[in-house]
Amino acid sequence: MNRDGGGARRLAAEPTRAREGRGLPEPTRAREAPEPTPTRSPEPREFGRGGGPGAAAVASAPPPAPEPGAGLPRPPAGAVPRGPHAGGSSRPDAAGRSDGPEDAGSGTGLPGAVLFDRDDTLVVDVPYNGDPERVRLMPGAFEAVRLLRARGIPVGVVSNQSGIGRGLLTEAQVREVNARVDTLLGRPMDVWVHCPHTPEEGCGCRKPAPGLVLEAARRLGVPAGRCVVIGDIGADMGAARAAGARGVLVPTTRTLPAEVASAPDVCRDLLGAVRHVLGRPSAVRRPG
Repeated sequence: MNRDGGGARRLAAEPTRAREGRGLPEPTRAREAPEPTPTRSPEPREFGRGGGPGAAAVASAPPPAPEPGAGLPRPPAGAVPRGPHAGGSSRPDAAGRSDGPEDAGSGTGLPGAVLFDRDDTLVVDVPYNGDPERVRLMPGAFEAVRLLRARGIPVGVVSNQSGIGRGLLTEAQVREVNARVDTLLGRPMDVWVHCPHTPEEGCGCRKPAPGLVLEAARRLGVPAGRCVVIGDIGADMGAARAAGARGVLVPTTRTLPAEVASAPDVCRDLLGAVRHVLGRPSAVRRPG
C-alpha cells in the first residue's frame, strides 16, 4: 500500500549495444579464361542482405565491416542504471507469453500475467515491516493465487518499499519478508519487483509511475498491455494505467472514496478480483 504518493521520473536507460555487421557481400573469385566453345553468361548473384534484392556480384572486394559499437558513446565507468529492485525468480518462458500486443486476445481472453500489490492486497499491511514472523495473508490470497497458477498464468508482486530509502528497512529484510509470503502461498511467485525510493527522490519506478509494472512484465516475457494489476489504492491503478495494463481495485478501509470512484474495475475481495479476471461471475463495479 505505502500511500505516500510519489513523482515519476524516467528510468535511466541502459547503454545501447550496436548490432554487429551482418550479411555484407563476399568478394568474388577471379574468373578463369573461357574455353573456346561459347558458353552462356553466368546469372548475376543476388544477396539477400547487404546488396539488396537483385544486387549483382562485383569483382572488387567490399569495404571492411565496422567494428561492433564503433562510433557509439560509451557510458562512464561505474555507471549504474537507476530503477526498480527485483527479487525471486523470473520466467521468460512463462505460460501466457506473447510476442507482441497483437496476441493479446488469442482466443482465451485470459491475461498474460497478474501482478499484485503486496501490503494490504496479498498480506495484511504492517508499516515498514522487516519481520517475517509478522506476515499474514489477506483473506482469499492463497486461493486467488492458486486459481491463477492452475490456469498457467504467471503471478508476480510490484511493491513500493520506501522504508529502505528512509533507513527503516534493509534490502535483506524486504527479501526475507517476501520469502515468507512465498512460503505462505505454497511456492515462490514468478517475479518480485520493489521500489526502494522515497517519494521525494522522484524515481520512475515508484507507483503510480509505471516502472515496476514494466519491469515485472519484461522479466516475465509478457507485454505490459496483457498484464493485470490488482491493488488496494489509487497508486496501483495509476501504475497500471501508465504502463498500459489493466487495473482492478480491491478496496480496504484505508482506500479513499475518490480512488474507488475512479478505478476501472472494483471488486469486494481478492478472490473475487481474480475470478473476475478469469471471466468468472463475481461482484464487480465499474464507473457508470
